[in-house]
Amino acid sequence: MKRRTAIVTGGMGGLGTAICQHLARQGCQVIAADLPHCNRRFEAFRIQAQGMADSIDFFPLDVSNAVACQQFAEEMSNRYGHIDILANVAGITRDATLRKMQHSQWDELMRVNLDGVFNMTRAVIETMVEHGFGRVINISSVNGQTGQFGQTNYSAAKAGVHGFSMALAREVATKGITVNTVSPGYCKTAMVMAVAEEIREKIISQIPIGRLGSPDDVARVVAFLAADEAGYLTGINLPVNGGYFMSF
Repeated sequence: MKRRTAIVTGGMGGLGTAICQHLARQGCQVIAADLPHCNRRFEAFRIQAQGMADSIDFFPLDVSNAVACQQFAEEMSNRYGHIDILANVAGITRDATLRKMQHSQWDELMRVNLDGVFNMTRAVIETMVEHGFGRVINISSVNGQTGQFGQTNYSAAKAGVHGFSMALAREVATKGITVNTVSPGYCKTAMVMAVAEEIREKIISQIPIGRLGSPDDVARVVAFLAADEAGYLTGINLPVNGGYFMSF
């Protein structure tokens, strides 16, 4: 199989790092894109990616900046060849009830969680069409399916991510490109582990499998959807939530 080139936004986060690792093990050249790193965060990323230095490279990127995303995609294509796989993982939270939410909390989150998906996908989709192959995997959330108290902004953005995936999947289905969504439930990431322990325990009690997910649980699904052999799956929203939310 041809060695594929993959961009993973939010590549230094808990989910992003695991996705980078699994794609690298699958034989991809991986480009981890994230905000300019602090030394401690980058060192943790470097340790986790140890032994994969030939397959995973890091580059700084702010996905909320459309011009930067276009320039980044062109630079990476010139350096590695055209981009075959895009995993849109970058995301933030700005939690508050709607009555207390500031416009800045809404705008900042939308610029990263939704505009960022548009910016990066728009930057690579044309070359995917030209080469007749592409895999776009967008990370949503169970809270985009169920809603969550204090997360009108986050839930709206994550629901929008799958709407984006379905529409684009229809546009490029005949071009050898698939576009899918993965909706993780509650996983052992820094974001979830920062929640008070009693609240985490309550969440775990509502998960039929009886535990939080791991970043690897999600990464394995992303790697599956990114594979050449997954060409008959497009426009789907694949939940990885331990049964926390089930739909017909």
